[in-house]
Amino acid sequence: MLSPIVVKIVSALPESMVVKVTRILVNKYFKKYANIKIDGIEKLDNVDGPLIFICNHLSNADGLILDKILREKFDPTFVAGVKLSNDPVTKFGTMMVKNIGIKPNSADKEAITRIVKLVRGGENLVIFPEGTRSRTGAMIEGKKGILLIARLTKAKIVPIGMYGTEILLPINKDGDMGGEKFNYADVHIKFGDPVSLPAKEKDEDKHDFDDRSMNFIMKSIANLLPEKYRGVYK
Repeated sequence: MLSPIVVKIVSALPESMVVKVTRILVNKYFKKYANIKIDGIEKLDNVDGPLIFICNHLSNADGLILDKILREKFDPTFVAGVKLSNDPVTKFGTMMVKNIGIKPNSADKEAITRIVKLVRGGENLVIFPEGTRSRTGAMIEGKKGILLIARLTKAKIVPIGMYGTEILLPINKDGDMGGEKFNYADVHIKFGDPVSLPAKEKDEDKHDFDDRSMNFIMKSIANLLPEKYRGVYK
């Protein structure tokens, strides 16, 4: 996506300039390579916040595109894996968007506390519940941390189905953090109706309740996608 020379030059700039230059470069790439098609965002015209946007995850371009679409009206903060800051290219991406870093595959209490405080304070959030990008394009099992955040904040949940970004900026041949290059792609972003977590049934086991709640919100994403992208949530 960016040559080593460009990365080196941009990295030497002050942080404010890094963000400005990176945003110019990314917008240039999107204008050239991405035909972005948005469906259903008008459903949010009369919805009061704060909102938790949840989306399937296919590419490192996902967050940048959602930020481009949502920033003006919703100015969201993204939940991003701290490992993204270890790669020089994806580090630029995280600098472009408001984000809270979270340690993957762990109970990161500090990050969860910051996230809950932010949403309770009226800010909007974007989270990819799968926790990582799908290597196949099909949805993988979601992480249950989203349930804790939703229950503690009682915020409305807005599902988003996205596809085409796996073509726009694919995972490279080594499966590491960056994509190899941008390719022309139709990128589809479909917004669903806001949902709330289901209520616990009488005498329902907590584990069963969590599984049912997780399946409910993940299917709210899957139902916005073509069948081949739904994976374990068909």
